[in-house]
Amino acid sequence: MTRRTTAFTLLELVIALAIAATLAVFAIPAYRSHIARAHRIDAAAALYRAAQFVESANPDAQRTLPPGLDRAPESGTAVYRLSVLPADATNGGYAIRAAPVDPGPMSDDACGTFVLDATGARTNRGAGGAGGGGEVAADAVDECWNRR
Repeated sequence: MTRRTTAFTLLELVIALAIAATLAVFAIPAYRSHIARAHRIDAAAALYRAAQFVESANPDAQRTLPPGLDRAPESGTAVYRLSVLPADATNGGYAIRAAPVDPGPMSDDACGTFVLDATGARTNRGAGGAGGGGEVAADAVDECWNRR
């Protein structure tokens, strides 16, 4: 009676690893891109919720956001912190800023800080964190706010 043993050959193992590595090369960046897009959508939605709160609040009251509205997402680990900016000549009475938490998954994102003002203007400031920088290009702003 002979025993027959079966196993993977080295060639089969190398082929399986090559296929897995190829899938990982394409899947991981796509996954990270999807997660970043989801965080940006959370920030935009949080800005709209905060704007609704500010619009309905007493105009004489100090404009601060209550807990839950001062972050995105509302529950879990904060990825963006929201704050109300004072009125100036161009923002229609207020602006709300969503700055990436540093350190955080979006702290070096190209969209930087999201800003929504009372006139409905949507902009992004500074690439790479809450620190600032200039305005983000208009076509990039469209992508940041998911308008495409």
